[in-house]
Amino acid sequence: MRAFAIGLAALLAACGNSSPQDLTSGQWIDLSHTFDEQTLYWPTADKFAIETVSEGVTEGGYYYSAYNIKTAEHGGTHLDAPIHFAEGAFATDEIPLDDLIGPGAIIDVSARAEGNRDYLITPADVRDWEEANGRLPDGAIVLFNTGSARFWPDAAAYMGTERRGPEAVKELHFPGIHPDTAELLANQRKVGAVGIDTPSIDYGQSTDFMAHRVLFAANIPAFENVANLDQLPATGATIVALPMKIRGGSGGPLRIVAHLPE
Repeated sequence: MRAFAIGLAALLAACGNSSPQDLTSGQWIDLSHTFDEQTLYWPTADKFAIETVSEGVTEGGYYYSAYNIKTAEHGGTHLDAPIHFAEGAFATDEIPLDDLIGPGAIIDVSARAEGNRDYLITPADVRDWEEANGRLPDGAIVLFNTGSARFWPDAAAYMGTERRGPEAVKELHFPGIHPDTAELLANQRKVGAVGIDTPSIDYGQSTDFMAHRVLFAANIPAFENVANLDQLPATGATIVALPMKIRGGSGGPLRIVAHLPE
Protein backbone atom coordinates (compact mmCIF):
# COMPACT_ATOMS: atom_id res chain seq x y z
CA MET A 1 0.00 0.00 0.00
CA ARG A 2 2.84 2.41 0.79
CA ALA A 3 4.42 1.90 -2.64
CA PHE A 4 1.04 2.49 -4.26
CA ALA A 5 0.52 5.66 -2.23
CA ILE A 6 3.92 7.05 -3.20
CA GLY A 7 3.26 6.31 -6.86
CA LEU A 8 -0.19 7.87 -6.70
CA ALA A 9 1.18 10.99 -5.05
CA ALA A 10 3.58 11.33 -7.97
CA LEU A 11 0.68 10.87 -10.38
CA LEU A 12 -1.32 13.56 -8.61
CA ALA A 13 1.61 15.93 -9.01
CA ALA A 14 1.88 15.02 -12.68
CA CYS A 15 -1.83 15.74 -13.08
CA GLY A 16 -1.29 19.30 -11.91
CA ASN A 17 -2.03 19.04 -8.19
CA SER A 18 0.70 21.23 -6.76
CA SER A 19 -0.04 20.23 -3.15
CA PRO A 20 -1.20 16.60 -3.15
CA GLN A 21 -2.03 14.85 0.09
CA ASP A 22 0.47 12.62 1.84
CA LEU A 23 -1.07 9.33 0.75
CA THR A 24 1.33 7.19 2.78
CA SER A 25 -0.72 7.83 5.93
CA GLY A 26 -4.35 8.44 6.72
CA GLN A 27 -7.32 6.28 5.74
CA TRP A 28 -8.60 4.76 2.50
CA ILE A 29 -12.37 4.40 1.96
CA ASP A 30 -13.70 2.06 -0.71
CA LEU A 31 -16.55 3.76 -2.60
CA SER A 32 -17.30 0.73 -4.78
CA HIS A 33 -19.96 -1.94 -4.51
CA THR A 34 -18.69 -5.48 -5.03
CA PHE A 35 -19.47 -7.14 -8.36
CA ASP A 36 -21.35 -10.41 -7.86
CA GLU A 37 -24.64 -12.09 -8.70
CA GLN A 38 -26.53 -9.51 -6.59
CA THR A 39 -25.10 -6.48 -8.40
CA LEU A 40 -27.82 -4.12 -9.63
CA TYR A 41 -28.07 -3.21 -13.32
CA TRP A 42 -30.36 -1.09 -15.47
CA PRO A 43 -33.45 -3.18 -16.27
CA THR A 44 -32.41 -3.59 -19.92
CA ALA A 45 -28.73 -4.39 -19.30
CA ASP A 46 -27.15 -7.82 -18.96
CA LYS A 47 -26.35 -8.60 -15.34
CA PHE A 48 -23.01 -9.74 -13.95
CA ALA A 49 -22.21 -13.44 -14.39
CA ILE A 50 -19.18 -15.49 -13.43
CA GLU A 51 -18.16 -18.89 -14.79
CA THR A 52 -15.60 -21.08 -13.07
CA VAL A 53 -12.79 -22.23 -15.35
CA SER A 54 -10.71 -23.78 -12.60
CA GLU A 55 -10.90 -23.78 -8.81
CA GLY A 56 -8.93 -26.28 -6.81
CA VAL A 57 -5.73 -28.28 -6.53
CA THR A 58 -4.29 -29.29 -9.89
CA GLU A 59 -2.67 -32.56 -10.85
CA GLY A 60 0.64 -30.82 -10.18
CA GLY A 61 -0.30 -30.40 -6.54
CA TYR A 62 -0.74 -26.62 -6.49
CA TYR A 63 -3.90 -24.54 -6.14
CA TYR A 64 -5.14 -22.69 -9.22
CA SER A 65 -8.30 -20.63 -9.82
CA ALA A 66 -9.54 -18.76 -12.92
CA TYR A 67 -12.92 -17.43 -13.99
CA ASN A 68 -14.71 -15.95 -16.98
CA ILE A 69 -16.87 -12.94 -16.25
CA LYS A 70 -19.65 -11.24 -18.21
CA THR A 71 -20.93 -7.75 -17.52
CA ALA A 72 -22.57 -4.80 -19.22
CA GLU A 73 -20.60 -1.55 -19.21
CA HIS A 74 -23.31 0.17 -17.18
CA GLY A 75 -24.08 -1.60 -13.94
CA GLY A 76 -22.77 -1.84 -10.41
CA THR A 77 -20.31 0.91 -9.52
CA HIS A 78 -19.34 2.14 -12.95
CA LEU A 79 -18.14 4.95 -15.18
CA ASP A 80 -20.27 6.76 -17.72
CA ALA A 81 -17.91 8.08 -20.40
CA PRO A 82 -19.01 11.31 -22.11
CA ILE A 83 -19.48 9.47 -25.43
CA HIS A 84 -22.39 7.65 -23.75
CA PHE A 85 -24.61 10.66 -24.60
CA ALA A 86 -22.37 12.99 -26.64
CA GLU A 87 -21.17 12.00 -30.09
CA GLY A 88 -17.43 12.60 -30.53
CA ALA A 89 -16.81 13.14 -26.80
CA PHE A 90 -14.32 11.13 -24.73
CA ALA A 91 -14.66 7.36 -24.80
CA THR A 92 -13.70 5.36 -21.73
CA ASP A 93 -10.06 4.99 -22.77
CA GLU A 94 -9.72 8.67 -23.71
CA ILE A 95 -10.68 10.33 -20.42
CA PRO A 96 -7.65 12.18 -18.99
CA LEU A 97 -6.40 10.84 -15.67
CA ASP A 98 -6.63 14.29 -14.12
CA ASP A 99 -10.42 14.11 -14.58
CA LEU A 100 -10.50 10.84 -12.63
CA ILE A 101 -8.26 11.85 -9.72
CA GLY A 102 -8.83 14.99 -7.69
CA PRO A 103 -10.20 16.73 -4.61
CA GLY A 104 -13.53 15.39 -3.47
CA ALA A 105 -16.53 17.66 -2.94
CA ILE A 106 -19.16 15.59 -1.14
CA ILE A 107 -22.59 17.22 -1.33
CA ASP A 108 -24.99 15.58 1.10
CA VAL A 109 -28.63 15.90 0.06
CA SER A 110 -29.78 12.80 1.94
CA ALA A 111 -32.03 14.76 4.32
CA ARG A 112 -33.79 16.46 1.39
CA ALA A 113 -34.11 13.19 -0.52
CA GLU A 114 -35.45 11.30 2.50
CA GLY A 115 -38.93 10.11 1.62
CA ASN A 116 -38.70 11.45 -1.93
CA ARG A 117 -37.28 8.87 -4.31
CA ASP A 118 -37.78 11.31 -7.19
CA TYR A 119 -35.70 14.09 -5.62
CA LEU A 120 -33.88 16.34 -8.08
CA ILE A 121 -30.61 17.86 -6.85
CA THR A 122 -30.90 21.60 -7.39
CA PRO A 123 -28.40 24.41 -8.01
CA ALA A 124 -29.34 25.60 -4.51
CA ASP A 125 -27.94 22.35 -3.10
CA VAL A 126 -24.60 23.12 -4.75
CA ARG A 127 -24.63 26.75 -3.68
CA ASP A 128 -25.50 25.79 -0.09
CA TRP A 129 -22.42 23.54 -0.09
CA GLU A 130 -20.32 26.40 -1.47
CA GLU A 131 -21.67 28.78 1.17
CA ALA A 132 -20.34 26.44 3.83
CA ASN A 133 -17.15 25.23 2.12
CA GLY A 134 -16.13 27.76 -0.52
CA ARG A 135 -16.44 27.63 -4.29
CA LEU A 136 -15.98 24.22 -5.87
CA PRO A 137 -12.27 23.91 -6.65
CA ASP A 138 -11.10 23.43 -10.20
CA GLY A 139 -10.79 19.74 -10.98
CA ALA A 140 -13.13 18.75 -8.16
CA ILE A 141 -14.80 15.37 -8.25
CA VAL A 142 -18.32 16.23 -7.10
CA LEU A 143 -20.08 13.31 -5.41
CA PHE A 144 -23.74 13.56 -4.40
CA ASN A 145 -24.86 11.57 -1.35
CA THR A 146 -28.61 11.02 -1.62
CA GLY A 147 -28.64 8.34 1.07
CA SER A 148 -29.53 5.68 -1.51
CA ALA A 149 -26.55 3.38 -0.96
CA ARG A 150 -28.12 2.07 2.25
CA PHE A 151 -30.69 0.21 0.12
CA TRP A 152 -28.12 -1.75 -1.93
CA PRO A 153 -28.68 -4.48 -3.21
CA ASP A 154 -32.47 -4.36 -2.66
CA ALA A 155 -33.59 -3.53 -6.20
CA ALA A 156 -37.11 -2.47 -5.24
CA ALA A 157 -35.89 -0.04 -2.57
CA TYR A 158 -32.83 1.19 -4.47
CA MET A 159 -34.23 1.47 -8.01
CA GLY A 160 -37.98 1.50 -7.46
CA THR A 161 -38.53 -1.87 -9.09
CA GLU A 162 -37.03 -5.33 -9.17
CA ARG A 163 -38.58 -6.10 -12.55
CA ARG A 164 -36.38 -6.55 -15.61
CA GLY A 165 -36.85 -5.60 -19.26
CA PRO A 166 -37.93 -2.46 -21.16
CA GLU A 167 -41.30 -2.22 -19.42
CA ALA A 168 -39.57 -1.91 -16.03
CA VAL A 169 -37.85 1.37 -16.99
CA LYS A 170 -41.03 3.39 -16.41
CA GLU A 171 -41.14 2.03 -12.83
CA LEU A 172 -37.73 3.41 -11.85
CA HIS A 173 -37.66 5.82 -8.91
CA PHE A 174 -34.46 7.26 -7.45
CA PRO A 175 -32.91 10.74 -7.01
CA GLY A 176 -30.85 12.43 -9.69
CA ILE A 177 -29.33 15.71 -10.85
CA HIS A 178 -31.59 18.51 -12.11
CA PRO A 179 -30.59 19.72 -15.61
CA ASP A 180 -30.01 23.22 -14.21
CA THR A 181 -27.52 21.75 -11.73
CA ALA A 182 -25.78 19.91 -14.55
CA GLU A 183 -25.57 23.21 -16.44
CA LEU A 184 -24.06 24.92 -13.40
CA LEU A 185 -21.39 22.23 -13.01
CA ALA A 186 -20.66 21.96 -16.73
CA ASN A 187 -20.56 25.60 -17.72
CA GLN A 188 -20.07 27.71 -14.59
CA ARG A 189 -17.56 25.57 -12.69
CA LYS A 190 -14.49 23.59 -13.78
CA VAL A 191 -15.18 20.19 -12.24
CA GLY A 192 -13.33 17.05 -13.25
CA ALA A 193 -16.16 14.55 -12.80
CA VAL A 194 -19.53 14.06 -11.14
CA GLY A 195 -20.80 11.02 -9.23
CA ILE A 196 -23.87 9.82 -7.37
CA ASP A 197 -25.02 6.92 -5.17
CA THR A 198 -27.91 5.99 -7.48
CA PRO A 199 -28.16 4.05 -10.78
CA SER A 200 -28.04 7.22 -12.88
CA ILE A 201 -27.12 10.89 -12.65
CA ASP A 202 -30.60 11.52 -14.11
CA TYR A 203 -33.46 10.68 -11.78
CA GLY A 204 -35.39 7.45 -12.29
CA GLN A 205 -38.36 9.01 -14.07
CA SER A 206 -36.26 10.95 -16.58
CA THR A 207 -37.12 10.44 -20.23
CA ASP A 208 -34.75 13.00 -21.80
CA PHE A 209 -31.59 12.35 -19.72
CA MET A 210 -30.64 16.02 -19.75
CA ALA A 211 -28.11 15.78 -16.91
CA HIS A 212 -26.17 13.24 -18.99
CA ARG A 213 -26.47 15.31 -22.15
CA VAL A 214 -25.38 18.60 -20.55
CA LEU A 215 -22.42 17.19 -18.60
CA PHE A 216 -21.20 14.91 -21.37
CA ALA A 217 -21.35 17.68 -23.98
CA ALA A 218 -18.74 19.37 -21.76
CA ASN A 219 -16.68 16.12 -21.65
CA ILE A 220 -17.32 15.65 -17.92
CA PRO A 221 -17.50 11.93 -16.99
CA ALA A 222 -19.86 10.51 -14.40
CA PHE A 223 -19.73 7.78 -11.76
CA GLU A 224 -22.90 5.90 -10.80
CA ASN A 225 -23.84 3.51 -7.98
CA VAL A 226 -21.12 4.97 -5.76
CA ALA A 227 -20.96 3.51 -2.23
CA ASN A 228 -20.09 4.74 1.28
CA LEU A 229 -20.38 8.47 0.64
CA ASP A 230 -21.74 8.84 4.17
CA GLN A 231 -18.22 8.03 5.40
CA LEU A 232 -16.68 11.10 3.75
CA PRO A 233 -16.53 14.71 4.94
CA ALA A 234 -17.68 17.55 2.71
CA THR A 235 -14.07 18.39 1.84
CA GLY A 236 -10.58 17.04 2.42
CA ALA A 237 -10.72 13.70 0.60
CA THR A 238 -8.77 12.84 -2.53
CA ILE A 239 -10.84 10.74 -4.94
CA VAL A 240 -9.28 8.14 -7.23
CA ALA A 241 -11.69 6.65 -9.79
CA LEU A 242 -10.10 4.21 -12.25
CA PRO A 243 -12.38 2.35 -14.68
CA MET A 244 -11.60 -0.65 -16.83
CA LYS A 245 -9.83 0.85 -19.87
CA ILE A 246 -12.14 -0.21 -22.70
CA ARG A 247 -11.15 1.10 -26.12
CA GLY A 248 -14.03 3.14 -27.53
CA GLY A 249 -16.22 2.23 -24.56
CA SER A 250 -19.22 4.20 -23.36
CA GLY A 251 -18.46 3.24 -19.76
CA GLY A 252 -17.12 0.40 -17.69
CA PRO A 253 -16.77 -1.18 -14.25
CA LEU A 254 -15.17 1.23 -11.80
CA ARG A 255 -13.04 0.94 -8.69
CA ILE A 256 -13.40 4.26 -6.90
CA VAL A 257 -11.72 5.04 -3.58
CA ALA A 258 -11.19 8.05 -1.34
CA HIS A 259 -8.18 8.97 0.77
CA LEU A 260 -8.67 10.86 4.02
CA PRO A 261 -5.63 12.49 5.62
CA GLU A 262 -4.84 11.98 9.29
